[in-house]
Amino acid sequence: MGVVLVLAFDTATPAVTAAVHDGERVLAESTTVDARRHGELLVPAVERVLRDAGVALRDVTAIVAGAGPGPYTGLRVGLMTAQALSSTTGAPAYGVCSLDALAYAAGLAEPFLVATDARRKEIFWARYADMRTRVEGPSVDRPQDLPGGLPLVGAGAAMYAEALGTDRLVAGAPEHPLAGALAALAAERLAAGAGAAGDDPVLTSPRPIYLRRPDAREPGPPKKVTA
Repeated sequence: MGVVLVLAFDTATPAVTAAVHDGERVLAESTTVDARRHGELLVPAVERVLRDAGVALRDVTAIVAGAGPGPYTGLRVGLMTAQALSSTTGAPAYGVCSLDALAYAAGLAEPFLVATDARRKEIFWARYADMRTRVEGPSVDRPQDLPGGLPLVGAGAAMYAEALGTDRLVAGAPEHPLAGALAALAAERLAAGAGAAGDDPVLTSPRPIYLRRPDAREPGPPKKVTA
């Protein structure tokens, strides 16, 4: 396999995170937690990690964006940026489920759940056999409807720890997807030959995972005010 240089970023959660990976290690990573400034923060973060890694955008061989699930507005910032950069550089763009990146960063070898905040008192979640193997989900449910008895990773689990069980939270695990883990997972899948056939369960086309309709709605016809 030729030289690998992965640029990865995720905007599916309050964390705006970007990283560069050379196929062996993370060269640079930047993460800012700010749920309201995805569009403002992402491009500077990408520029920063490229500069810190000492590489140019034209050197990138793969662009990877977290595909969610996540809120509509934040999620599309990352995926649209990935597609735009792919068009500019010619490097292929891929999507990876953001929950998979969280699972990979957790580094667990036993079954567990990953959960992020879905708002509306709900959780985006998935079940894993280990850090690399998703066996159920992603889904969106109320906290009380999640499978019981398994360790929990992610901000969604921490938010509802009282209902889910504080003893189930994995100490030291990240709350949000981090681009370093996203890039490392993508580099691993690319090294294994994923991406070419387009049928890899982890490294997919850069399409958003919404799971439900966006909050915004087109206005309906005006109501009549006279009989």
